[in-house]
Amino acid sequence: MKLALVTAGFRRLGAAIAARLAEDGWALALHGRKIETPDPTLAAMLALHTTHWHGFAADLSDPQAVAGLLPAVQAHFGAVPTLLANNASRFDWDDQDSVTAQGLMDHFAVNAAAPVLLATDLAQRVGTGGMASVVNILDQRIRHPGADQLSYTLSKLTLSGATETLARALAPRVRVNAVAPGLVIPTDDYLPRQMEALRQAMPLGRLPEPEDVADAVLWLAKAEAVTGQTIFVDGGAALKSFDRDFLFMGKSD
Repeated sequence: MKLALVTAGFRRLGAAIAARLAEDGWALALHGRKIETPDPTLAAMLALHTTHWHGFAADLSDPQAVAGLLPAVQAHFGAVPTLLANNASRFDWDDQDSVTAQGLMDHFAVNAAAPVLLATDLAQRVGTGGMASVVNILDQRIRHPGADQLSYTLSKLTLSGATETLARALAPRVRVNAVAPGLVIPTDDYLPRQMEALRQAMPLGRLPEPEDVADAVLWLAKAEAVTGQTIFVDGGAALKSFDRDFLFMGKSD
């Protein structure tokens, strides 16, 4: 059985990743902080492909909940996932003037500790002779980090380092790679003219779609000779150095 655990898999980017995997014939363990109804597009894809799926609730800021997630998935499906897509992420505002110890710990718990603990637990469950894949979802800002969303950025830099570290430590049982998206699903804070300005600022003249990121995740899941790598799916954003987060760019007339 091709079984994937997608954290934060009911909505937004996680739903796009899950939909692409469903299209490719994977069974799906969809994680959320609470059990949700899948995004309508994902729900349609699950129905179209008669996907074997189940939802699992876990607060990834709670180490005990993290420790219980893979056992719950294995108990339900009777199998260990062959793909772990670490997509869940905390994203709050702070900067060099407002960062706090609590804010750092909150971000590191979800964005770094949970993915690492899930990956190492997966490796133990795969066992000798088995093979699985981990794909961590990062952020293109790891190439040129700034102080906007400081705790978030630092936690993603840590997960980036963990990707290569775990690729070395968990080979050959588990391959560990990452995808670093650019601005994929804008929040309501972005103005239409701002979005067009951001598209034009990208070397490729476009921003990535959720499906672009999902395609990269699926490719890494299948690329059996690849580990320790990060694919930037960002319209080329990582090739440039921006002074501020995208939210602050392109708002002026």
